[in-house]
Amino acid sequence: MGLLSFMPLERDLKQLKQTMKDYEENPACQLFMWKKEDAFIGLIGIELNGTGYTVRHISVMPSYRGEGIGQTMLEKILELMAPLEMHATEETRPFIEVCKEKSKSFR
Repeated sequence: MGLLSFMPLERDLKQLKQTMKDYEENPACQLFMWKKEDAFIGLIGIELNGTGYTVRHISVMPSYRGEGIGQTMLEKILELMAPLEMHATEETRPFIEVCKEKSKSFR
């Protein structure tokens, strides 16, 4: 729950609990964790929808931000979920757009 709480819309405990319930109970919702050594430092949450998926959450521990971890996680999800098309929420769109500008993987 800690990594999800870094998302602005998940700071409310009631909302955060509902989001966790969605990932636990809804088979269309999948949560991918990123680990460095023995610590989980990032996550991406997606929701499958027909021919694509929506990146609902992307979060990196503040002490690891600026190291390209978020970009690397998105590239791995693109690879893992191919050939499905990636979509974004209003909340994740700005970060994904920045990553698209920096990476050939998104083109």
